[in-house]
Amino acid sequence: MTPVRALIVDDEEPGRINLRFALADHPQWQVVTECAGAAAARAALAQADIDVVFLDIQMPNESGLVLARELAQRQEPPLIVFVTAYNVYAVEAFEVHALDYLLKPFDDQRFAQTVERAQAMLAQRQRANYGAALRAYAQHTAQAPAHAEQPPAYWQQLSVRSVGRIECVQLEEVLWMEAAGNYVELHLASRRVLHRVTLSRLEQHLNPACFLRVHRSAIVRVGQIARLDAQGDGSYQAELRCGDIVPVSDRHLAAVKARLGAWG
Repeated sequence: MTPVRALIVDDEEPGRINLRFALADHPQWQVVTECAGAAAARAALAQADIDVVFLDIQMPNESGLVLARELAQRQEPPLIVFVTAYNVYAVEAFEVHALDYLLKPFDDQRFAQTVERAQAMLAQRQRANYGAALRAYAQHTAQAPAHAEQPPAYWQQLSVRSVGRIECVQLEEVLWMEAAGNYVELHLASRRVLHRVTLSRLEQHLNPACFLRVHRSAIVRVGQIARLDAQGDGSYQAELRCGDIVPVSDRHLAAVKARLGAWG
């Protein structure tokens, strides 16, 4: 088996040692070099072909995110495993964009899962799709100028992870979406896709001109609602043009009626 070439980037020596020892349990992996900062990592990446970068986020002088945004501009960047202390928002962002991460301190089981995911993606030659996911993440985390007149940058696609691969789903193809615990089930014309993100979290990044919340468990594409039906118990449901039926809650009923009136 071709060795997996790894680069470790962490400003703290104990962090580098922990990763080196963890990788020693996986003989097919080779640590090409270790760096204490982003500048040294750039030099290493320019001199060697690296498959996977273990990248600490919180480093002095330059955050690991700065280097990640630079690597995201490559058509086929190396896979990045973000290494970070516990941060709920950061972890949510990684999961939304189907990127891998390790929380300090990590255990052997979690590290083995990371190694397995990376090997599966490399085996299936997923670097191009991974690059698209990394660019979406880089854009999401970049600091935009705070101009009041600047419109929010709504998401145009989702990076969905399955075994060994990342799929980029265009939001313009999504007819409606449904909550499924910590996941959202995306309903497309001919299939359904599970994405690891909560419906409320996803709603924050959807263009309200394109998508409408109709229930705590459902968001539909504007124009998909064919009609609104009152049920015998006083509840409402919407019939979509794709043929699906979704519930409409009292909380969102007025907004749905307003949209129907606008379309009518």
